[in-house]
Amino acid sequence: MKKNIIAALALSTVIFAACNNSGTKSDDGHNHDSAATAGEAMKHEAPSDESVVEIKPQFADVDGKVAASLKPIFDHYIHVKNGLAADNASEAAAGAKAMDEALAQVDKSAMTPDQQKLYTENEDDLKEHADHISKNGGNIEHQREHFVQMSEDVYALAKGFGGGQALYHDFCPMYDNNKGAMWLSESKEIKNPYFGDKMLTCGTIKEVIK
Repeated sequence: MKKNIIAALALSTVIFAACNNSGTKSDDGHNHDSAATAGEAMKHEAPSDESVVEIKPQFADVDGKVAASLKPIFDHYIHVKNGLAADNASEAAAGAKAMDEALAQVDKSAMTPDQQKLYTENEDDLKEHADHISKNGGNIEHQREHFVQMSEDVYALAKGFGGGQALYHDFCPMYDNNKGAMWLSESKEIKNPYFGDKMLTCGTIKEVIK
């Protein structure tokens, strides 16, 4: 038993160190060490606005009704993200359930053909992943698996329509056996939804959509 505990601690140390080396270098070019102290991870130094690539939404002519009906999707996505970052599967499930309901209220009638195409390309996927996350409040790892693709779908919508606020495109290099995964955040502060408290500040900001 003692050997197993020592081995587990060693593995955790290796994973944390790898993320700290590869994933905590912000776009300002400086490494920012993060370590758990008294159960809390240190926050990253936020990069300057000049160091983050700014992305403008593809559509500049989004109807007000369309924008208003899409805004809850982004808001509920952030709810899911924050729930996962806090290791709170119940909150993530609640956010996903609200997103599923918001998707049913999206006003597509005022979208242009190109806007409708982009939205419909991601709608069914979003519904599927929101459904899985909402129904798995007791299985946070399963929620995180579906959050990967949910993030890609919401990212596509944000690049097309805008998110109603600045959204930061973050990336974790360690998730899924170092394949990595992205997410969107309302803040420059890194709070990793894929590892939660284990590696809360593991990640880099790639760009900002606004």
